Amino acid sequence: MAHPRPTTPEQRVLVALDTPDVDRAVTLSRELVGSVGGVKLGLEFFNANGPQGVAQVTRGTLEETPHGQPVPQQPLFLDLKFHDIPNTVAGAVRSVMPLTPFILNVHAGGGPAMMKAALDAVNFAAEPLGTVRPVLIAVTVLTSMDDGDLDAVGQRGPAGDQAVRLAELTQKCGLDGVVCSPHEIARIREACGPDFRLIVPGIRPAGSATGDQKRVMTPRQAVEAGADWIVIGRPITAAQDPAAAAKAIADELNG
Repeated sequence: MAHPRPTTPEQRVLVALDTPDVDRAVTLSRELVGSVGGVKLGLEFFNANGPQGVAQVTRGTLEETPHGQPVPQQPLFLDLKFHDIPNTVAGAVRSVMPLTPFILNVHAGGGPAMMKAALDAVNFAAEPLGTVRPVLIAVTVLTSMDDGDLDAVGQRGPAGDQAVRLAELTQKCGLDGVVCSPHEIARIREACGPDFRLIVPGIRPAGSATGDQKRVMTPRQAVEAGADWIVIGRPITAAQDPAAAAKAIADELNG
């Protein structure tokens, strides 16, 4: 059994720590404990700092906060988007399981055999570690891609149709859900049902810059459309008070 769905507005928000700097990531992670549902660390951070750097950011510490309590562990979305032959992906999954991610992802484009191998690997590795297995999800179409980008790489568009096709394939392979653009949420919900987990990047609070995301939506719009978790980076991490920025997003979700 994988980790459960979020139950509060704060738990729905995953903050993307898009930095290779360990100290900066540790500081942000500790500032945001309790204000978000977890942190997302991706390829830039992992390639710069490895598993040891990830552990520094997410694991609790015995150091006491000003309130006299130890800093708890921060839930981890390990965003490495594995995409290789099935045996290699299975090995990669087993290798990162000691980091106890609560969400882990692969590319749906890797195909059924690869996704099934990843699922077998998380199930096999979780038991001896004594952990709940991570929510295993697949990436459909990157939110930085639009129909023209799909044409350029020889994939069938429109982007929304391709995302739904890959989501249905992911579900058939037994994975828990997908990463998708905000604008595919409703269609994937309809195609894959209420129990399929949807993790949605490309979220920008009203008035925020869109950056390199081409298909965006506000937090409230995404959750109302059916997102389980929303991924937000710079609107929180670049704020003068990241915890206050995260709280403002949770308040927006609370209506």
